[in-house]
Amino acid sequence: MNKKTRIAILGIGGVGGYLGGKLAHKYANSDDFEIIFIVRGENKRAIKENGLKIITLNEEIWASPDIASDMTDEIGEVDYLVCCTKSYHLESALESLRECISSNTVILPFLNGVDSKERIEKLFPEAEVWDGCVYIMVRLIEAGVVQEFGNIHKFHFGSTDGSPKKLDFLENLLIDADIETYLSKDIKQTIWDKFLLISAIASLTSYLDLTIQEIFANEKHKQTLIELMQELKAVGEAKGVNFSEGIIEKTVSILGKTPPETTSSMHSDFQRGGKTEFESLTEYVVNQGKILNVPTPNYEMIASELSKTR
Repeated sequence: MNKKTRIAILGIGGVGGYLGGKLAHKYANSDDFEIIFIVRGENKRAIKENGLKIITLNEEIWASPDIASDMTDEIGEVDYLVCCTKSYHLESALESLRECISSNTVILPFLNGVDSKERIEKLFPEAEVWDGCVYIMVRLIEAGVVQEFGNIHKFHFGSTDGSPKKLDFLENLLIDADIETYLSKDIKQTIWDKFLLISAIASLTSYLDLTIQEIFANEKHKQTLIELMQELKAVGEAKGVNFSEGIIEKTVSILGKTPPETTSSMHSDFQRGGKTEFESLTEYVVNQGKILNVPTPNYEMIASELSKTR
């Protein structure tokens, strides 16, 4: 009997719930694959009792993983570990799973920010670590229920030094599960292109306490947004990143078309008074600018003000 390929999803929130749910739905009762949700609390209870419900724009999907647990002895060693946590939970979440990770484990982060890979490699230098990013509008609206709010659900991943066989394997696995997946030839560019969007708009919406369209309605605010993108682009280029052609103009156009109530998740977290991704999305740019001697005056001003509210 062939050994099943064990694929674990860490963090069953919006992104992890959508991805894991699609996989669990496709590969239910499979002889070849075992889908594991690493989940805790009320969300774990709901999924173990009723499964996970995914509400897309076109349908509702019910899925039950082979395992839903946060206990390492129940999870066991995994072949692929897909990380969908908040960036500030990455290290602690992975440390708690050390028994489940071996030199044969592939770790793939789908997190906000651009330094996930290097952070993981510090913890698990023996593992094969890839990189990835996601374009999707999806939320965990209640325990065991994930809802999609937009028609964009793209998963990009890649690695310059990963196993081509394993990269192709996971790409095909995700595509077969009806997940829009792209194996990127330049994953660093893909991630930094997205980072330019989310970092600038997360920082500015949080600082001004405004929605995206409220920012676009004010020429001064819109200009500040463009200057933030220019600063971040300069930092990225100093790190050797080749951004897509016309990336600032493309990003401004995308943001300008968002619905009136749209804001960033970091802004929402600040409004709730909860933990935020400030360090990964705002402070990171300031710190890298100082290291690389690249001026980031707007980022520095915003970082200084936001740090007072944390």
